[in-house]
Amino acid sequence: MNLQEIERALRELRLSGIADTLSTRVMQAQASQEPFLETLGAMLQDELDRRRSRLVERRFKRSGLDERVTLADFDWRFNPKLPRSACFELHTLKFMGEGANALIIGKPGTGKSHLAKAVALQATLQGFDVAYLEADTELARYTLAAPGERAAMLKQWIEPDLLVLDDLFLARRIGEHAAEVLQAVVHQRYKLRLSVVITSNRVVQDWGKYLGDATMATTILDRLMHRCQMLEFEGRSYRLKEAVNRIAISPESS
Repeated sequence: MNLQEIERALRELRLSGIADTLSTRVMQAQASQEPFLETLGAMLQDELDRRRSRLVERRFKRSGLDERVTLADFDWRFNPKLPRSACFELHTLKFMGEGANALIIGKPGTGKSHLAKAVALQATLQGFDVAYLEADTELARYTLAAPGERAAMLKQWIEPDLLVLDDLFLARRIGEHAAEVLQAVVHQRYKLRLSVVITSNRVVQDWGKYLGDATMATTILDRLMHRCQMLEFEGRSYRLKEAVNRIAISPESS
């Protein structure tokens, strides 16, 4: 078989990682007179790297994340009182192995969503299935969905290794059906020992008011906080800082 025939065979065998680098590896082997096993090993590593990259990309697309953010992007100096050690501890994902949860509570714009998205991204990179939801929006969408669609949504929220509910109670009160499905999801994931990360501007003492049912709030919090890390975010708003900076450098302000 010549080089083109080998490339066709590799693609037919779905070994595109090897096929894409074959000509380069052949030239490398000829130039350096590498042993056959070294060349073969490098080609197999190309295939493994390609497959891992595709798996990560598929997990990211399934997750619902709208951006890739990391803790390296975070400006810790702006709010020095943030619980930095607890944030990095959460980022290790050890809490997932323990079937634990995380509640990230605090003022708007202090970085709660950034941390939650960074943890979710890290989980996808580590091979976990993740579901990231803008909580109020998706819970409202559930209440308007047809029965078949509701069942599919519920499955997508219960089964992943990690569920992130971002900005819960952003719109303050959520509807009765939304509250019921939130309770069901938390209960099922608690039984399965699957982790939930929730960010919210609302202190947990007020959740009964936003759910419209104090007993339901107690039931949800009982399961969430049985195994849980609580992080409190205080300080100034990054979004306000960025808005001020944009105004300061805009042509109209000069």
